[in-house]
Amino acid sequence: MKFRMAINDATIQDIKNRIDIVDVIGDFVSLKKVGGNYRALSPFTNEKTPSFYVSPSKEIFKCFSTGKGGDAISFVMEVEGINYIEALKYLAQKYGIEIQEEEMTDEQIAAQNERDSLFIVLNFANEYFKDILHNHEEGKSIGLSYFKERGFTESTIDKFDLGYTLDTWDGLLKAATAKGHTEAMLEKAGLILKPEANKVYDRFRGRVVFPIHNVAGKVIAFGARTLRKDKKQPKYINSPETEVYHKSNILYGLFQARKAIRNADTCFLVEGYTDVISMHQAGVENVVSSSGTSLTKEQIQLINRYTRNITVLYDGDSAGIKASFRGIDMILENDLDVRAVVFPEGEDPDSYSRSMSSEVFQQYLEDNAQDFITFKTNILTDGGKQVDPVKKVQIIREVIESISLIPDGIKRSVYIQSCASQLDIEEQVLISELNKILIQKQRKDRQAQNRNELQVETAEPVPTTPPKKEELKHTSYHVERECLRLLVNYGNEAYDDEMSVADFILQETESITFEDEMIEKTFNHAAEIVSRGDKLAPDQFIGPNDPAMSKLVIDLLEMKYFVSEGWEKRHRIGVVHESEDLPEAAYKMVLRLKKKKLEKLIGQTDESLKKPSSEQEQEELIKMYMHLKTLLMEVDAELGTVIPR
Repeated sequence: MKFRMAINDATIQDIKNRIDIVDVIGDFVSLKKVGGNYRALSPFTNEKTPSFYVSPSKEIFKCFSTGKGGDAISFVMEVEGINYIEALKYLAQKYGIEIQEEEMTDEQIAAQNERDSLFIVLNFANEYFKDILHNHEEGKSIGLSYFKERGFTESTIDKFDLGYTLDTWDGLLKAATAKGHTEAMLEKAGLILKPEANKVYDRFRGRVVFPIHNVAGKVIAFGARTLRKDKKQPKYINSPETEVYHKSNILYGLFQARKAIRNADTCFLVEGYTDVISMHQAGVENVVSSSGTSLTKEQIQLINRYTRNITVLYDGDSAGIKASFRGIDMILENDLDVRAVVFPEGEDPDSYSRSMSSEVFQQYLEDNAQDFITFKTNILTDGGKQVDPVKKVQIIREVIESISLIPDGIKRSVYIQSCASQLDIEEQVLISELNKILIQKQRKDRQAQNRNELQVETAEPVPTTPPKKEELKHTSYHVERECLRLLVNYGNEAYDDEMSVADFILQETESITFEDEMIEKTFNHAAEIVSRGDKLAPDQFIGPNDPAMSKLVIDLLEMKYFVSEGWEKRHRIGVVHESEDLPEAAYKMVLRLKKKKLEKLIGQTDESLKKPSSEQEQEELIKMYMHLKTLLMEVDAELGTVIPR
């Protein structure tokens, strides 16, 4: 029986101590230094103006276009779509840290969620298929022979975890249940079929297997190819959708191609598994496949994490290419740059790459890459042949439709010029046609928006928990939040010779109950940290255990708005920042908080005075009311003439 292991606390702390957030995030996005921070285009969305910031001093990132933020660990979790433990393992590998694990009990193993269980059984199946390929007589004589015939080397076979399934009904089922895996979990993972109560068999039988990995390298599904010539059997069968596998969100080969895509700043997009593998053997590693499915928006956004340049490789089949024009249009719509390469008739990336040397194949890709207008025009005119006027009008309209999808106006203008030149038509005519299409789209968008607004107006009102703007005016929420902002940003700075800013704020607010529960919880957490004698640091608040607290603190650790280093020099204007006089800033903020609390107490006392009560109770309430008013006057006076203590 295999035991599950957990990373121990010492290893986790070692990983955190070694992390350089700029180094980690720099592997995924191109960072530019701005003042004391770094800025980049968001890896989570398409944008033209950078809204993604990294603070090396605070060791956090913040994406203002999506609201996402956190430390280096949470960034890896977000960008790679993996969990906390997987992110730690990724960072441990990056920094060469040996992971020390502790054995988990049977109870802890049972407590793991279904997603983790799926990963375990899928990994078992992957190891089983590989073992059959290399060590079973049938696997070696059929599966391994097939891969060798295609020219795949041992290192390539290992790189892509290729395997083979026995031509039996329940080879995997028996092996898996013997190791303690349940039929229920095998079925959920898509590894077995259970059409009837007493009938269970392997989904993949007598086929070579292509494991599909997520971006972190975990096996999440399989594609399997039959080697028989039986036309009744489908050539390929694939895993069904599961909790961990959604085919529209996955690109085959991305795990193996990520670094190469970043380095080359372009991604080749092909159709099948063997196309990807053969191109790797030809020295072209920046290649992924949509696995035979139509290209999706999610897959395009996945590529966008690593590059904005896509080159689509097409088999030499004109009819098939025309059917896939929608994929190029979707790439343009998502504001990525797209080129295309067409192979000779009867060839595909797999066959063509194996028919020549790596150098010649790579040169072919470079020499034959076309911009999408040249590519689309050549296909529609059958290689640039003369076409009759009616067909030419249709071609021009199709190309203009594609150009209209591009969000960037400058790009549209450049492509219009190219289209005018290639199709021998006046540029102004194309601009006029383009404007018509854009106006029609805007009109449709407005109509859709109006319909949505009408639906919202007629729908039942949905209750919301956050207070409304007008309600916030009568609460101390904003002041509480500002007080916490000072605490988490400047808590370790000196307030005076005897105490820190954190000591002062926590001491002055000790008897105050905060109206916002998360602010109250975060203040209490800060007090615990300080009472232990530890310094306040972002990673003390940020982590997987309390996402709400993490988000609150990240939002308070502002990085976007700061004065650039050359501002004062260029404009000769001095800018006073709160950090230049922290004692005054902290003192004022505490006073404002106390003022809000006093105003609330005065209001409550005033309401109590309006209710029927005994003479003694009335006298006590009046005394309380007058005392609170006196305190409020003193606070107002202090706020009007603040002298830093």
